[in-house]
Amino acid sequence: MARNDLQHLAALLVCGLSLCRGGSAQAAGLAPSEVFIQTAFGDQDTDAYLAGVMWTVPLHYECSLGWVGAFVEAAVGRWHTEGREKNTAWPTQISATPTLRFHPFRMSSWFAELGVGANYIVPLFRSGRKRFSTEFNFGDHAAIGRVFGRSEVSLRVEHFSNAGMSHPNPGENFWQLRYAYRL
Repeated sequence: MARNDLQHLAALLVCGLSLCRGGSAQAAGLAPSEVFIQTAFGDQDTDAYLAGVMWTVPLHYECSLGWVGAFVEAAVGRWHTEGREKNTAWPTQISATPTLRFHPFRMSSWFAELGVGANYIVPLFRSGRKRFSTEFNFGDHAAIGRVFGRSEVSLRVEHFSNAGMSHPNPGENFWQLRYAYRL
């Protein structure tokens, strides 16, 4: 990871932490339960950097193999495609994603999750052979991760597209690494 990449990631983390630690949010009972930073590597040599917050949803369902919980996350980040003609310089992503998370009883520190959310990516993303036709896109992800006390690390795969609302609709896929910290 280049020095500029680390600076962008650090700036996003500071923004995320400042958003979630505001006194008015805590007073209103809207304080998030976790903060996270994330880096991603996608198609077309596209990188993404995000920071966000997560709110635990009061859902708890037990089955014979484990239990399922839920959370909603909000994030802001930037995408970048290196060395392509006609590419978009640093599009901004704003997202909101409800997610279900499964914790197996036998390995309770591990989890798997699935989520589908709304994403606003502006300006329109273009890279090499791909061009999004809408600023509004859906992001669906699957992840596997592990909890370490108040910290957690997860490996995620996410697909972005507009679900055929407009054409072209090439989509973009990312491998993501996320670090989250429970407040």
